[in-house]
Amino acid sequence: MTTVAAAVANLLAEAGARRCYTVPGESFLALVDEIAHHPRMQLVSVRHESGAAFMADADARLTGVPAVAMASRGPGSSNLAIGVHTAHQDSTPMIVLLGQVDSELRGREAFQEVDLAAFYGPITKWAVTAERAQDVPGLVAKGWEIATTGRPGPVAIALPSDVVDVELGDVPITVPATPAPAPADPAAVADLAERLLRARRPVAVAGEGARGARDELVRVAERFGVGVCTSFRRQDAFPVDHPQFLGHLGLAVPPETVDAVSGADLLLVVGTRLDEISTQRYRLPAPGCEVVHVGRYGAGGIDADPADVLAALADRPGAARPADWSATHAAVDAWSTAAPTAAGAGVHPADVITALHRALPADAVVTSDAGNFAAFLHRYWRFPPTTTQLAPVNGAMGYAVPAAVAAALAAPDRTAVAVVGDGGVLMTGQEIETAVRLGAPAVVVVLQNGMYGTIAMHQARDLGRTSGVDISGVDLVRWAEGLGAAAYGVTDAAGLDDALRQAVGGRRPAVVAVRTDPDVITPAATLHELLGVS
Repeated sequence: MTTVAAAVANLLAEAGARRCYTVPGESFLALVDEIAHHPRMQLVSVRHESGAAFMADADARLTGVPAVAMASRGPGSSNLAIGVHTAHQDSTPMIVLLGQVDSELRGREAFQEVDLAAFYGPITKWAVTAERAQDVPGLVAKGWEIATTGRPGPVAIALPSDVVDVELGDVPITVPATPAPAPADPAAVADLAERLLRARRPVAVAGEGARGARDELVRVAERFGVGVCTSFRRQDAFPVDHPQFLGHLGLAVPPETVDAVSGADLLLVVGTRLDEISTQRYRLPAPGCEVVHVGRYGAGGIDADPADVLAALADRPGAARPADWSATHAAVDAWSTAAPTAAGAGVHPADVITALHRALPADAVVTSDAGNFAAFLHRYWRFPPTTTQLAPVNGAMGYAVPAAVAAALAAPDRTAVAVVGDGGVLMTGQEIETAVRLGAPAVVVVLQNGMYGTIAMHQARDLGRTSGVDISGVDLVRWAEGLGAAAYGVTDAAGLDDALRQAVGGRRPAVVAVRTDPDVITPAATLHELLGVS
């Protein structure tokens, strides 16, 4: 006889899931036990449910296979929700399993009860509560299909605690398969080729779904004269040193990048949605611009694997039309090249990013948190195209450290580095203990300026003063050592290279705490300037 918990664990393993991230809860004890002892799955017990969801997001984005995040009832599911929202906006496939109160107690505001299907509905592709034990395997199989079909995303399945260890008997179990993308339609490819050749200034925006099609996108850009931008926090989708690279559509964008996209008469959107940041608050593309989606992220295009579509375009016989984007590329290149810096009380953030470029291998995984420190990472991103970038498009603080831990588990042959501010590291940095316990050699680089920099910037600009943004000067070296990690403190730029070299080369969890100049609030402004203080 097979229990519901055993059936779910077997089903997930057969489908391809390899890790489940969770804070164990009493509402799904049997499921935790089955996954922990399954020969093809790893149970990763974390220190906070937000870390579990962030880890599952990073794992799935690296492997292309849904990871599993689990949490218990109201408090646990509430903590988990931030990472599920991240996966929803990041288009990341994820299976979310939520413990729920006993079936007979539902609807009576029982201990820790929340209507989980209603709670998770707006931040998932599908949210459901199991009404009967025998329905659970079918719900998990359906959830896997929904998570991986069309635009990927998370699904949530609430499991009342009284159904998890029920014996199923002979209920048939269908193992879900990740659906293969539809093949590129030759007629649609031919039509797109003609439209590209007719376009005066075609531009592409490449996102998460274009990572596996980077070489094909380069070939299409060169053949059809397409200038290429990367969408928000997807800077690994196209080589930054290619002469047709036009910049990163982030929060701070050189005017030449905006001009290139606003001047396009055909916008090729490859493997991404046109979100608020990438479109500069929905100002792009310009009215009248023809928009063609390639991938599963929007209507009005070719719903097929981007690599197949782009390869068919590049290989199609017929005319070619090169174009000169050198002026725009040169302007973007100059804007994103860090100049020699000087700082007052601490290291200039730009120096941290350029030192990181020198320290990391070409195939590293760089996870980034949210905060003003990230403006320096995004502006001065010069990593090779083989470097993977994992960063939340929903701007969730606390993402970087758990994501780096998951990257070290999911891709143990690569170097995983989190870039984070002191605000973010104090939210989820306890997951360094998870890395130490599991031997995951994640490196955490903290730009420590003693404040919530983004909020301080907005307050200075809008109000002329700051409130509630101070972070005390925590001794992050002692803190990291207390969690079991190697730790290095840096207070001047001269110490950066050695600290990063030791942290990256040590192949153990490590923290590099860099005291940065709090006055250097953005790459273009100081806090004193914004406050009007001389």
